[in-house]
Amino acid sequence: MWASLGVIKDDAFLTEMMKDASGPLNFTMFLTFMGEKLQNTDSDDVLTNAFQTIDDANTGLITKEKFTNALTQLGDRFSKEEINQMYDVATMKGDSVDLKRFIKLINYGGDFEEES
Repeated sequence: MWASLGVIKDDAFLTEMMKDASGPLNFTMFLTFMGEKLQNTDSDDVLTNAFQTIDDANTGLITKEKFTNALTQLGDRFSKEEINQMYDVATMKGDSVDLKRFIKLINYGGDFEEES
């Protein structure tokens, strides 16, 4: 599940997280458990507003170069490995991240739109 969101966690993190489970992990428990963990993500509007600070031309696209610069120079700085993992799962249009679809990936764990 975490990997599908572009997040790689080690065994220690997962073991600690499993301590929160109230019993054996079956599918229903998994859905409930992950729903609770994902509930604290930012809304689509919050993410859109944040990305618009980088998308000066308001195209809905941010070039890899510009996005990488923002991720390594602003706020919580990402490592090169984290950035590469993000690009492995992000929906791209040419050499740019498609923001609308990237926000869906962050908040819903996938891109549910067909490529147009």
